[in-house]
Amino acid sequence: MKPLIAALLLALVAVPAMAGDVVDTSFVKAEGAHAFNVRDLVMMDRVGDPQLSPDGRYAAFGVRSTDYAANKGVNAVYVLDLAKDGQPVKVVDKGSSARWSADGRSLYFVAPAKGVAQLWRVDLGGKGGLSLAKHAVPVQVSHGVLDLGGYKLSPDGKQVLLSYEVFTDCATLACTQQRLDARAKDKASGTLYDKLFVRHWDTWADGRRNQLFVTRFDGKGQLAGEPKRLSRGIDGDVPSKPFGDEGEFGFAPDGRTVYFDARIAGTSEPWSTNFDVYSVPADGSAAPKNLTAENKAWDAYPVASPDGKTLYYLAMKTPGFEADRFAIMALDLASGAKREVDPKWDRSPGGLTISADGKTLYATADDNGQHPLFAIDAATGKATQLVGEGTVSGFSLAAGKLLLTRDDLKRPADVYLAAADGSSLKQVTHFNAADLKKTAMGDAEFFTFKGWNNETVQGYVVKPADYKAGQTYPVAFIIHGGPQGAMSNGWSYRWNPQTYAGQGFAVVTVNFHGSTGYGQAFTDSISGDWGGKPLEDLKLGWKAALDKYSFLDGDRACALGASYGGYMTYWIAGVWNQPWKCLVDHDGVFDTRAMYYDTEELWFEERENGGTQYEHPENYEKFNPLDHVKDWRVPMLVVHSAKDFRIPITQGLGAFTAMQRRGIPSQFLTFPDENHWVLKPHNSVQWHDAVNAWLKQWTAKDAPKAASH
Repeated sequence: MKPLIAALLLALVAVPAMAGDVVDTSFVKAEGAHAFNVRDLVMMDRVGDPQLSPDGRYAAFGVRSTDYAANKGVNAVYVLDLAKDGQPVKVVDKGSSARWSADGRSLYFVAPAKGVAQLWRVDLGGKGGLSLAKHAVPVQVSHGVLDLGGYKLSPDGKQVLLSYEVFTDCATLACTQQRLDARAKDKASGTLYDKLFVRHWDTWADGRRNQLFVTRFDGKGQLAGEPKRLSRGIDGDVPSKPFGDEGEFGFAPDGRTVYFDARIAGTSEPWSTNFDVYSVPADGSAAPKNLTAENKAWDAYPVASPDGKTLYYLAMKTPGFEADRFAIMALDLASGAKREVDPKWDRSPGGLTISADGKTLYATADDNGQHPLFAIDAATGKATQLVGEGTVSGFSLAAGKLLLTRDDLKRPADVYLAAADGSSLKQVTHFNAADLKKTAMGDAEFFTFKGWNNETVQGYVVKPADYKAGQTYPVAFIIHGGPQGAMSNGWSYRWNPQTYAGQGFAVVTVNFHGSTGYGQAFTDSISGDWGGKPLEDLKLGWKAALDKYSFLDGDRACALGASYGGYMTYWIAGVWNQPWKCLVDHDGVFDTRAMYYDTEELWFEERENGGTQYEHPENYEKFNPLDHVKDWRVPMLVVHSAKDFRIPITQGLGAFTAMQRRGIPSQFLTFPDENHWVLKPHNSVQWHDAVNAWLKQWTAKDAPKAASH
């Protein structure tokens, strides 16, 4: 429903070659290739977390393969010698979050030891380079009783920041574990709460907070003794829940100071986005100091300049608005003066990386249907696109080189190498090439049209995998989530358009008003108008697609959406149901009034509806799908999972009840072990099979007609 949890309905385009780009053609389909399907999707290797060694010679990265029998993913760490045209070497069989040591001769990573996530090290050093052919046995270096949540090494490699989830009144990690053990033995199962959050995303609160600790390596490279808590006194999570990571904390270049961001919880956490950036001595000799207290909106992702004089971070300007534009801020640590680096760049960047000379900042951002990597001049704020077409999902910088993972419609992520200015881009891994050769996918292109208020809106269309000129095909009309999200040129492991193209459907989608990557005013325009401008864009986009692409069969089309896209599916069920033969709704909002009291992150509801429900009930009723159930007529498949606390399952059950009571053909699919997303391999296959069967049932040329109501 929000950008972070938007159903990642990632869009598609036949990606042209860029200047200096070495395009991978190894996946060009073989003769007799089968149409791409969900079973292909769930078994693909997922490449990510690229890390360039300090000398720029070696690439370390993670690969998640699928153990289908065990119904789970398995993480491994690979290293590739970029000076040779060899193959990546698996140096860690089961582990993740690999990071290079300061001297570039070892890798640290996280893996379990006796069921507890710990920090490990594997030494790869050898004469003339790293010894990858026969890597050393990993050595466990942390020995805590709690799962390690995240870590970051100091620039000199002598210290490490560690994140653990603890009871904040405990003086030791063991104290937290002892309390958990005592609770497990207690035959009474109740939990008494006196403030929100009682649950968040997919987890019930138990009183623990993510907290930031620091410790040093001893002479044997071990982390001995109790780590020191740096976030003591912070009633908040470092990193933030549920998706925070190491980008939210880090060392100063000299290792003497640590910077992190946090939102103070108190009693206002569910309706506050007031994150602040803090500094604290790395030895814990003083309490954390708030560096951004004057801004009541979101400040986060601190990065210190190489000379230690400037702290860069990202800041929003509107309190309570999670989809506001992130501006890049520069804080002079001596004077306390702040300035916005990029006031003329109308994009919202992700986490920052800084060049060795401190002159250039690097970040990714949504941009007109793509998710490129940009270089931002730290002095002038000028942003230059370095790697454009497709989606850059991760990157690192060292020795004047960029290592990045990149994907697009027809290619899941692989590792690429480029110069620091983005030139000489070259693909260096080909993890799914053999499997991709065996599959056929649909070609696609973006199109634009005049949407609400005669403003330009972008959409895209995908041809079915078996496309033949002159034929027409049924259509899957996909509505993205967010609502402040977008259908980008990228690969997805959930709502991947190629899974529909492989079933013989054309795909159409529209980046309606509210989508990201088209300027902040465009993104802002959806707030308070969920059923207005976006609906008009969808109507006009559907007409534009039908007018432009003769292979679309507008009489055999179904609309599908998740999260906000699910809300819109319920909305159009009552106010724009004429074009559709069927609907599929995944985790959508059915009753906007009840949603305010059912969900957990109230800041979202209050921003989108202009305040609380009890103060402004008319705003919540303005576009409430529940009020139009009397006009529902189109068969609908409803999917909603039990661990979805963002949009609780009662919303989906209510919609299914409405369908059944009205006698409209309908089905309800639920997963007791999934949250707002469907993640487990077998569940993903079941989800796709149910959705595809529903689409085919109602778009077949001899499909039954639903009765009028």
